Amino acid sequence: MIPNSVIENCIEDLYNITKTSIAAYDGQGKQIASAGDGKADPAHLQAFLDSPADSQVIGDSHLMKVTEDEENAYIIVTGGQGDTAYNVGRIAVSQIKALQIAYQEKYDKNSFYQNLILDNMLLVDIYNRAKKLHIDTKGWRAVFLIDVKHDVKNIATELLKMAYHSQTGSVITAVDEEKIILIKTFDSKPGTSDLEQIGETIVSLINTEAMTNAKVAFGNPVEELKDVSKSYKEGKLALEVSNIFYEEKNIAAYSALGIGRLIYQLPVNLCEMFLEEVFGGGLPPELDEETITMIGKFLENNLNVSQTSDQLYMHRHTILYRLDKVQKATGLNLREFEDALTYRIAMMVQRYLDYLKQMPS
Repeated sequence: MIPNSVIENCIEDLYNITKTSIAAYDGQGKQIASAGDGKADPAHLQAFLDSPADSQVIGDSHLMKVTEDEENAYIIVTGGQGDTAYNVGRIAVSQIKALQIAYQEKYDKNSFYQNLILDNMLLVDIYNRAKKLHIDTKGWRAVFLIDVKHDVKNIATELLKMAYHSQTGSVITAVDEEKIILIKTFDSKPGTSDLEQIGETIVSLINTEAMTNAKVAFGNPVEELKDVSKSYKEGKLALEVSNIFYEEKNIAAYSALGIGRLIYQLPVNLCEMFLEEVFGGGLPPELDEETITMIGKFLENNLNVSQTSDQLYMHRHTILYRLDKVQKATGLNLREFEDALTYRIAMMVQRYLDYLKQMPS
């Protein structure tokens, strides 16, 4: 369906050029736009709607129909006798038909990409529809998922359309109410750093213009149109894994999820068995929030006590004392790489199980 504002602009432009009164009505006879003294007698309009004729001259008005799927979509009414009013009406009908084709193709392309990324199409249908919609089946593409608050999604979508929609082949769409999807095209295969740069640009744009935080995840680039769904699934997984294990990051690459992706794909019973082996009946009281934070920084600093002490403004003896308490409670000497790795994985597994418990059943 063509937006009414587009029809209004079309009618106004025609009037300004021809000075011929003109009006447009929808398929039910409701006026959409009018310029000059353009209007139709309600009785004449209804009679024309009920008739099989494509055009009629009633009094000093020319009435013409624009159909869509064999149904009345628009009625154009021009005022005045002679060829001028008739020709202006024909021009209006022609323009609206062209707009119908353009907007229908736009709608069809959006629908095509939505079904494509959700794997709702057979392979033969992908290539047939792509050909009809003039979409290249070869060329590098990557799918980005942009997660923003629901109340600013429309604003964020418009910002992305202004930034990327004009680029050949790039598509902005959505398949749910939560995330915006950008299918970005490239002239050659992009590297992870190239994709991260786009993610950072998107985050900066939305944070600055929409005044809200955004998170961007993306899958690996693909060269075949049929594989776009694969990149989408990877981006979706990257977003989910990042929200669990790397909440502080606003850019998530499927190719850089590391241990988080492995844990996410483990069976729950295996995760529970692993935690039982490491922590016994649960996290010991020695692992309070302050100690967990300290250990996190200790691991970030590659088990360097002095560097951790400087960053936390904590005496090194306090750090060593707490590490000793954790070792007595868990048997893990976090100053040893293997035990530190075991602790890191165990805490991530615990975080994953906590996440599952919060999910609606």
